[in-house]
Amino acid sequence: MQSRETPTALDYARMPIHVAVVKNNVPGFDRPVGRPHASRSEVIATHGMAATSQPLATQVALDILKSGGSAVDAAIAANAILGLVEPTGCGIGGDLFAIVWDASAGELAGLNASGRSPRSLTLQHFRELGIESIPYLGPLPVSVPGAVNGWFELHRRYGRLPMADLLAAAIAYAEQGVPISEFIASLWQENIALRLDYPGNRELYMPGGAAPKKGDLFRNPNLANTYRQIAKGGRDVFYKGEIARKIDAYMARQGGFLSAGDLAAHTSEWVRPVSTNYRGYDVYELPPNGQGVVALQMLNILEGFDLRSMGFGSVQYLHTLIEAKKLAYEDRARFYADPDFYDAPIARLLSKDYAANRRALMSASKAAASYPAGDAVLESGDTIYLTVADSDGNMVSLIQSNYGDLGSGMTPAELGFQLQNRGQLFSLKEGHANVYAPGKRPFHTIIPAFVMKDGKPWMSFGVMGGAMQPQGHVQILVNMIDFDMNLQEAGDAARMRHTGSSQPTDEVMSDGGTVYLESSLGADAGAALAAMGHRIGTGRISYGGYQAILWNAAQGVYYGASESRKDGQAAGY
Repeated sequence: MQSRETPTALDYARMPIHVAVVKNNVPGFDRPVGRPHASRSEVIATHGMAATSQPLATQVALDILKSGGSAVDAAIAANAILGLVEPTGCGIGGDLFAIVWDASAGELAGLNASGRSPRSLTLQHFRELGIESIPYLGPLPVSVPGAVNGWFELHRRYGRLPMADLLAAAIAYAEQGVPISEFIASLWQENIALRLDYPGNRELYMPGGAAPKKGDLFRNPNLANTYRQIAKGGRDVFYKGEIARKIDAYMARQGGFLSAGDLAAHTSEWVRPVSTNYRGYDVYELPPNGQGVVALQMLNILEGFDLRSMGFGSVQYLHTLIEAKKLAYEDRARFYADPDFYDAPIARLLSKDYAANRRALMSASKAAASYPAGDAVLESGDTIYLTVADSDGNMVSLIQSNYGDLGSGMTPAELGFQLQNRGQLFSLKEGHANVYAPGKRPFHTIIPAFVMKDGKPWMSFGVMGGAMQPQGHVQILVNMIDFDMNLQEAGDAARMRHTGSSQPTDEVMSDGGTVYLESSLGADAGAALAAMGHRIGTGRISYGGYQAILWNAAQGVYYGASESRKDGQAAGY
């Protein structure tokens, strides 16, 4: 029998949060200890709102809105700027996904602008090389970059201003130079060293022989020229014209497989977002080949628990969140893949009875070392996320990425950007839903999100950071819906991140993975979770990056938020 001085894991899980109220001299700012403080107030505006991961991009988006552009116009302009100032996360060598609320039509539309694998690269080639997983860098993980085609698909449906107007600011900044922020400079310096052996990287990303430091001006006239060609020649100059030919020639010199023919064959796909209802809120994500469905599965599992009574940051809440994540990610590893090659059982995965069956596998007091994937047949990435809303009520949730920081290392410097390494996320296991095949879209981690309430738009948001993204989506929504946080608090609140789940690239969790906790959750929480069998990680890890816009229909105003972990800014007018 254990003594009263030695609590069991279940005792820890049931411990309440003891709340004391801290008083200050600012009316309305008395807050309970234990409730996360927002780093700043929400931004509130009537005519339009933009929230991006870089202040310059946010300001350019607002300029477009003020010039009569749509939310989509502003999003494209912001994305173009981000490709210049934040090449560690995005660029036109990568892919794009978006969810758009069309106010005039009263409907949501989803765009999958992800590229496919080279048609001349076969699974047999990997067998002949004797490798068991696709490498992170080099020519083999390169797939067709879909972002530019995504811009033009969005613009064709929802654009108002000419593409030349949308790219003008990015062209000017690329020629004149932009100061690099501290956060981006640190990522740049960390990641360039791995890519220096690949031609083009030194020329483009080490001007003057060194990676830019905080405050250094970075100029990219080659990207300015590429943007200028795109503005004049449209998407075909990228996929069928001079840019395509230069990509083809560069890849051929590196022994790669991506060809002009692969680029010419590329198309994006308009898709219907999928959803689940979480406590009265309809949460929308895009279907596979992305991982958005896993956030919906987690919400379905969590809906069966009284999270509010557990309290934010409590050990019981954190344990429940971790185990729900582990369960849902087993299905992610098994079922998520390009729907042109595999018909994933999405309806079954999102059903409430399926969630109940999965929920029954969880223990209230013990961490699981492994979970089986469900019977549903009847991790470091870098990304940018942005969201924009305009005066007509249109909203866009857009995410774009190279996958791994500066990408594959394949850098045709004369074009001013790097090619993505998204193809690393294919499986090489025969029979796997996500197994490599020519002309197939790889599993994707980048996911935009949108929330409706009572049939009306409520929130457009996203959280950057590879496998952190679904975990981040869920924590933002639980913070707001279960713990009554506002838009800014929900993003700034301390997060949990679990790593080591089974992956769509064949890795299988057998040891329960590792839990990382932001420091403000407290050392006691880590000790209590360890007593339940969770392995607690230490050291530096990304907890994501968040932007959001909320529409308050009763007040007729937009609320904007951008968290403090990155360089982002929300601003309106």
